[in-house]
Amino acid sequence: MSSRALRRLKGEQRAQAALQELELSDEERVNNNNQRDNITNIFELIGDADGGPSDEETQTDRRLSERTNEGAQLKKDKMKNEKANKKKKKKKKAQAENGKAVAAAGDDIDALLETLEKSKGLSHQNTDSSTSENRPLLYVEHRNLNPETELKRYFGARAVLGDQRAKQRQRQFHRCTWMTVPKDTWPRFSRPGISMSLIESKGGLQHFTFEHNRDYQQVQFKFLDAVESMDPNNIVVLLQLNPYHIDSLLQLSDVCHMQEDQETARDLIEKALYCFECAFHPVFSLTSGTCRLDYCRSENRAFYLALFKHMMFLEKRGCPRTALEYCKLILSLDPDNDPLCMLLLIDFLYIRCREYSSLIRLYEEWEVHRNLSQLPNFAFSVALSHYHLSQQEDISPEKSQQLQQKSDVLLQNALIMFPGALMPLLDVCMVQPDAAVSSHAFFGPKSQIGQAPALSELVSLCVGRCHSLWKEAGVILWLEENVRKVLQRVDTHDPYVEDCQDKRKLRYQIAPRNIHRHVLISEIKEATATLPLEVTTQPGMGFDPLPPLDSIVSYTRPERQNAGAANESTLSLFFRSLLPNFNLQRNEEGQEVARAGRELNQEVNRLMVAMRDMLANIQFQEPQGEDNPDRDDEEWD
Repeated sequence: MSSRALRRLKGEQRAQAALQELELSDEERVNNNNQRDNITNIFELIGDADGGPSDEETQTDRRLSERTNEGAQLKKDKMKNEKANKKKKKKKKAQAENGKAVAAAGDDIDALLETLEKSKGLSHQNTDSSTSENRPLLYVEHRNLNPETELKRYFGARAVLGDQRAKQRQRQFHRCTWMTVPKDTWPRFSRPGISMSLIESKGGLQHFTFEHNRDYQQVQFKFLDAVESMDPNNIVVLLQLNPYHIDSLLQLSDVCHMQEDQETARDLIEKALYCFECAFHPVFSLTSGTCRLDYCRSENRAFYLALFKHMMFLEKRGCPRTALEYCKLILSLDPDNDPLCMLLLIDFLYIRCREYSSLIRLYEEWEVHRNLSQLPNFAFSVALSHYHLSQQEDISPEKSQQLQQKSDVLLQNALIMFPGALMPLLDVCMVQPDAAVSSHAFFGPKSQIGQAPALSELVSLCVGRCHSLWKEAGVILWLEENVRKVLQRVDTHDPYVEDCQDKRKLRYQIAPRNIHRHVLISEIKEATATLPLEVTTQPGMGFDPLPPLDSIVSYTRPERQNAGAANESTLSLFFRSLLPNFNLQRNEEGQEVARAGRELNQEVNRLMVAMRDMLANIQFQEPQGEDNPDRDDEEWD
């Protein structure tokens, strides 16, 4: 018998002994009370112990109370042990099932994450569903900003942290932050010259802005010179002297991303976020939803871009719940203007996290003033959310049927409003459409060619990003069934079809600037190919893509001293390529002209000496003698 079983047996024996003693003591106490009830003379009770209980009775009561407490405690311990054993059995059973599912998933990372989400994510969603309904739509939790929180839920704390706990005592002191965890490999942090100030507070909202001091402005000017040089090594040198310069970190992160060095690119973005968080105003809050940052101010744009790039890295890393939290954070900084157009992305992250009810709630509350149904991504994602809710097992059959009917109606309306999205979606999902569908004029090539440029951009973005959500077998069958119903409505001349056709002609003529900006930084090939020429021909920089036309500039860059170099002649540029210090510029004033003439003579003399040395070092080698004079001239060695 194991030691655990022996301890349990001894505990049960003690509990039974204590209960028997309690029953005996209760019988003695009842007998004593009966004896006192038989006394009819009140003065006999008064004279018994001078108005109080005797010492024997006091000790007896004390023993009874102690035994009662011991017995109750033993009962509680026994119940706790039984509950713990039941939980352990359930946990072992769940772990065995998860192990089988993980083994079946193999090396496929997406399948592995999906298996873990089903085992742990759904239970977590059920526990938080009641509380999330009472929270604001853009509510952000601090603990969900850390990707380790989500990874621990999938793989466990021991697998995620590893040896970090043993190294925590040896690491350097860093300021505690919510968005990033400082690494020991980072350089020591010293304030680079960024601060945040409160502009105004009105209507329950606080408007903030980042500010640059003079030293940081000088570093910013050097960074612009390094960018114009088109040499990433100059940015690296600048970062060695100023390791927490924001725009340099963002630009170098793009360079590393293009070179497929994702680890370094992500590390640079985390450094930028750490620097921003250390500069926060004491009143600024990431979770309140009442703090605003104006994207028109150039100092604030870097914070938006750092958050967006960090969110994209998290989504690719397999942390959609954390990416959703950052998406809500970016949207809460300016929900009215939405400078990065996060509404084109938030629905995808909601479905990835299986938060279907939250997406439907956002759609219902914002549809009135934001017309979310006019965006292809929301039209299809809301229908898909209703379908997934109807397939859940914890709802009644009546509720499931209602959700199924509503999902059918929403999907049919989305297909009628955006017919050009069906064939590209099936093509990406590698599904061969039916001949009746591909040959029909409503879903044929005419539906894609005839749509407006702005609509083509939105549809391509939706298909390129959300196609992975439609690859399930059940979803494909559901889509096929509703496509046939749509063709029947088109053939019967449903008035809703003509109404949607008129809306497509009037709307989607010109896409707003924030949609173009979102497509540029999303790096989705299908959508980037649809950008208009006025966007693709503009010189764009990774640290500030497509800046707003009404930008607010706090400080300007001084003019460069060698601005006149662009007007130099071809001969002057040739001389400058040989001698970088050569200068052919002349001034009109007398002294300047004389000095320029002397400098010109010196430069010409240096040029002649250099050319003389170059000609003197030229040596001509005579061809070697031929060993075989009878060899044909056309032969080669």
